[in-house]
Amino acid sequence: MRRLLPWLTLLLGCAWGGVAQAADTCTVSMTNIDFGTVSPISGTDYVAQATGTFSCLFSSLDLGQLLTPNAQVCISLGLGTNSTSALPRKLGNGSNRMEYNVYVDSSYATAKIWGGTGVTGAPSTFGMILSVGVLAPPGTYSTTFTVYAKIPAGTALAAVPTVANANTVYTSSFAGQGTYTYTTYGLVNLQGCTASSGSFGFTVNATAVNDCTITASPMAFANASILTGNLRSTSTLSVRCVNNNAYQIALNGGSVAANVANRQMKNILTTDKVSYLLSSTLDGAPWGDGTAGTSMVTGTGTGASVPLTIYGRVPAQVSPRPGDYKDTVTATIYF
Repeated sequence: MRRLLPWLTLLLGCAWGGVAQAADTCTVSMTNIDFGTVSPISGTDYVAQATGTFSCLFSSLDLGQLLTPNAQVCISLGLGTNSTSALPRKLGNGSNRMEYNVYVDSSYATAKIWGGTGVTGAPSTFGMILSVGVLAPPGTYSTTFTVYAKIPAGTALAAVPTVANANTVYTSSFAGQGTYTYTTYGLVNLQGCTASSGSFGFTVNATAVNDCTITASPMAFANASILTGNLRSTSTLSVRCVNNNAYQIALNGGSVAANVANRQMKNILTTDKVSYLLSSTLDGAPWGDGTAGTSMVTGTGTGASVPLTIYGRVPAQVSPRPGDYKDTVTATIYF
């Protein structure tokens, strides 16, 4: 036995030294950020979230890390493609841009824009500690973090165009622009998160959709006892369409006659009727749905609200009985 003990001691020493060569390794990954469909004229913010994962493979048999395996990480983010600044970042489609940003929390505050050292205006980073627990067996352990993103409403969003009159995808790539440094340790971390490093990537997407809104003001003709000459009035359609979005506006034949070429108002108490005309210019061609010699009004959106005048005319005709005459015309916008 006196000869055997040194031999066993030597074997144990070799085994301990060989296993200690294994190193703990960590990675960061993240899901893509997808805003889905965005109407630039909606007047609302669009927000999205994504999930990041910090994973570590603990395989070292260093005594301290074997007892209490821990890892600390610091995660930074670059500008992404189509951006020259973090204030704000921008999604792109060709030369077109859509403003957005990425944040470390749901306050969406400027001070919480995700960036890092060297990213002007975006000082915030994700910092976290992965603590596995006492005497955890070797293996892979993970923790997650949430990323927040926002496309703000405002004049910049309202100016975003669609292309070729179709829904248009805006993107930014962060391939290799997510970076992280980390340190694995046991009871005490003397290096912060600076021992090792790596990179990761993801994409940000938003689809700008064609969209229009339309509102109308009533048209009221002045009182008249006899209809021996033209009786005129106007009303206004307010149209707002996404920038570069072509549109057409049709007016139907009204609730009384249902005839785009011969609209009529009806006495609310009797069956008497009055014929009238609608056009987009003074005494112009009838504004209808493109049938029966009528035309539709066309245009291209700018992202801003545009007023369109409707010219109404009651031509000379046999005067009906006195009373209030009304009709309801529906305006439809095609885009």
